[in-house]
Amino acid sequence: MEDTLKRLLRAETDAEQLVAKAQTEREDIIQQALQEVRQAEEQFKAKIPELHARFLEKAKVRATQTIAELNKRYDERKERLHHLAEENHQRALEAAVHLLMSSGKP
Repeated sequence: MEDTLKRLLRAETDAEQLVAKAQTEREDIIQQALQEVRQAEEQFKAKIPELHARFLEKAKVRATQTIAELNKRYDERKERLHHLAEENHQRALEAAVHLLMSSGKP
């Protein structure tokens, strides 16, 4: 009976040591994970200026493209309006001549 109690006490002590070791390992793993998270955050923070710069560069490119397209549309519209003005000018002259000629008739 005494041997059984000794073995049980020994087994309990061994189990307590295993639990303590597992808790220590768990705590080490948690600390390592926290450290990795901190490093990842630092790396991300370090990349923020680069990400910002890339975003601004893309925005500038898009703005330049949009401005170029708007200028092209403006030029096309200006050209159409110029042609319409020329056509209407000619028609107005013809109408004025016709009006003058017809007003002189009794």
